[in-house]
Amino acid sequence: MKTIKKYQIKSNTTDIPQVAINSSRDAYDYIKQFYADDIDIFESSFILLLNRANITIGYAKISQGGVAGTVIDIKIVLKYVIDSLASGFIISHNHPSGNKNSSPQDDQLTKRLAGIAELVDCKMLDHLIITSESWYSYADDGKL
Repeated sequence: MKTIKKYQIKSNTTDIPQVAINSSRDAYDYIKQFYADDIDIFESSFILLLNRANITIGYAKISQGGVAGTVIDIKIVLKYVIDSLASGFIISHNHPSGNKNSSPQDDQLTKRLAGIAELVDCKMLDHLIITSESWYSYADDGKL
């Protein structure tokens, strides 16, 4: 007979301070610390989880890919949103090429994530495409 798994919320405390995120610049400055030296080597994606006051309550690495792409799985994003009881979140991924322009795939993912987040009473506040020098914000560009 097969057995089932017991699921529970588990998180680890870090030394990273909570901050208020009031702009895409705030989000970029905060999220960039998670990328370290590999920001120009391969694509990775992170989620930044926020409460109703837009104060950071957690983060997680969503994916790590190659030099030309990474996969952001919507189920994994929603897991972190629901487990943390976040009211809002920001997704980020980097472009090692230094090109901060969004792709059609980035646009499609952003639209899907924003719509699905609403179903669980959460708001996707932004999707940042970051490089070691700058960022692109879907929210600032009016695409979210």
